[in-house]
Amino acid sequence: MADIDPQIDRSDRCPGITYTDMLAVDTRPAPDYLVMESTQELGDEPLDPDRYTSPAFMALEDEKMWPNVWQFAAREEDMPDPGDTVVYEIGDKSFLLIRQPDGGVRAFYNVCLHRGRKLRLESGRAINLRCPFHGFTWNNDGSLKEIPCAWDFKHLEDKDLSLPELKVERWQGFILITENHDLPGFREWIGPGVEHYDNWRLDECTTGAWVAKVVPANWKAVSEAFMEAWHSVVTHPQILPFTADANTRYDLYGDHMNRAITPNGTLSPHLKGKDQLYVINKLAEFLGAGDGRGRRNAAEPTDLMGFNADDPLLARKVLAQANREGFAAMNGHDYSQASDSEMLDNLTYNIFPNWSPWGGFVPNIVYRWRPWQDADHCLMEVRILMRAQKGEKPARGPEMFMIPDGEPFTYASHLIGAALAGVFDQDMENLPHVQAGMKASKNKRLELGHYQETRIRQFHKTMDKYISGELPKTA
Repeated sequence: MADIDPQIDRSDRCPGITYTDMLAVDTRPAPDYLVMESTQELGDEPLDPDRYTSPAFMALEDEKMWPNVWQFAAREEDMPDPGDTVVYEIGDKSFLLIRQPDGGVRAFYNVCLHRGRKLRLESGRAINLRCPFHGFTWNNDGSLKEIPCAWDFKHLEDKDLSLPELKVERWQGFILITENHDLPGFREWIGPGVEHYDNWRLDECTTGAWVAKVVPANWKAVSEAFMEAWHSVVTHPQILPFTADANTRYDLYGDHMNRAITPNGTLSPHLKGKDQLYVINKLAEFLGAGDGRGRRNAAEPTDLMGFNADDPLLARKVLAQANREGFAAMNGHDYSQASDSEMLDNLTYNIFPNWSPWGGFVPNIVYRWRPWQDADHCLMEVRILMRAQKGEKPARGPEMFMIPDGEPFTYASHLIGAALAGVFDQDMENLPHVQAGMKASKNKRLELGHYQETRIRQFHKTMDKYISGELPKTA
């Protein structure tokens, strides 16, 4: 195959082949939503580190932002049967999601209306909602069932004591809640970009693994470690032989969604003089010759699957085809027409404010970051969604596996694979020192790259719109 003719020649991109160039020569036509770029000019103003360290800024988030956004609170497979409950907590708020007999989901403030105790402390089955303190009891639809010693509460007989309710929507297997009943529906609220998932059907998936770890850093700092790929050259050098880190393309959609697409199966531009078999061998070595819990299958270096040995993107094509065949054998779905990118690349979408459901057809990673204890800590959660067997309903998912304090992500290698856990641990090595360094900052300026950190800048622009009252826009 001849050398690739670059389609984009821009000074704000890493020199050489771009992700869009790769799409032009993939073995299957790429869908328009991958080909089209979506950028915004956001300037170059620095960020103030107090946004990450100040309890006052955290209080503004609690007051202005969290009650006015759609939050990912659960997956359908977390609570598939009537009476199943999920306790979802964010900051000081506690919410209770309950599967109804008709299959719907309702969500309530997880607070007894008598003396304020939490009604439930953990997820699980519930016949009804009985407060463990004095026994005030509600039905699973939130209606009041019983007041012990009712003779002493005659003053409440004409009052509506139904549990205060939240607005609920369901999308792609995710159960979403908001405290703001005037907020537009989720698809309208999120705006352009949400339609990309229509073809990926994450509602056909179930959670194969779900792990969580308390990280001694602000939730925004931790989430932003996953909003750009160019830290890989220093933090994750082991993935450079098969990950084009600096060739990542960044797209921004409206206020509430953005994405990074990191090409896989091709060399980082920081490496030179390596052939395509080197790429294939290094990915196989990284995955230990295949790991179904990851996002890729290894391929035999001797099996070129009919592709030209001189193709400058041979490894990418071989590995994408290995994924098509491997995942079809695993779950019975037909991936024959799926683009190379959707079978191979890291399509890391972020939905404001705190979750990231990866796109594509292969097992999908979902991140969620929640404030935890104070401004200096967060809970990072990692789910791996596996597509259900063709024709079968997604199975009930596992409970969240909490990694003990002081233990690394590799403590959960038996659930998410050693390779993926090792990458997370490399990120975790940086983050406590990021948090401490921001507190020690003299000039109070965080300088972002103009292009490669544009998702971080968009995130803060949107945050500022909530704090100033420009958002939310109501229905």
